[in-house]
Amino acid sequence: MADVAYYTKEGLERLKEELQYLKTTGRSNISKAIAEARDKGDLSENAEYDAAKEAQGLHEAKVAHLQEVVASARLLDESKLDTSKVLALSKVKIKNVKNGVVMSYQLVSESEADLKSGRISVASPIAKGLLGKKVGEKIEITVPAGKIEFEILEISR
Repeated sequence: MADVAYYTKEGLERLKEELQYLKTTGRSNISKAIAEARDKGDLSENAEYDAAKEAQGLHEAKVAHLQEVVASARLLDESKLDTSKVLALSKVKIKNVKNGVVMSYQLVSESEADLKSGRISVASPIAKGLLGKKVGEKIEITVPAGKIEFEILEISR
């Protein structure tokens, strides 16, 4: 079974919508591709049929994976979370102590992570270093580029 992952309401809805699409429209499209390839003659020498069957196998593996993710997903009620320390789904404003650059991130599950929109995975080195810390704390986090010292300026939901 997959590890439990915590999601926002929107993130969990997106996963469920993708799963529903794959189970309905996706399967239908693959069935049509297999039927079209089957109609083209001898299956023993039909590369198009083999490719369609392989695509079907990959599709079903993706469906099974998403079903497992959705089954182990937990929805967090952000309104009930403690804002005195950094937790999953926290919005954190941090400052790089060395160069003074201020950044804001929300800590989300891996599948919801999107750096462009300021959402980083709770499994990332920065998020792991921030978890459990409080406003005003300075922490040194090891990232691929080396060690960086951050100061937590603000925690919100």
